[in-house]
Amino acid sequence: MSDAARQVDTDTASLLASIERGLAQTARGEGRVNTPEQIMARRLGGRPVQAEHKKPVTLRLDADVLERWRASGKGWQTRAALALAKSAPGAA
Repeated sequence: MSDAARQVDTDTASLLASIERGLAQTARGEGRVNTPEQIMARRLGGRPVQAEHKKPVTLRLDADVLERWRASGKGWQTRAALALAKSAPGAA
């Protein structure tokens, strides 16, 4: 093996030293401890949680009906769901 192959670059050496320091701290009980609040703060993000989840279904429609809904533009699924909700049995 050549000298160049044996030589560890400074970034890798720094990373290994950092890992070894962290392991030594953990062994001594000095490792970083995250509170539940810190853990939750890191987890926040993405879409907000909805109170009511929608259920996925399979619905067979005539091709022309589906094309008309899709041609109505963005948000056609929401408009179709509202139309179904209005015409559902027992709807006010």
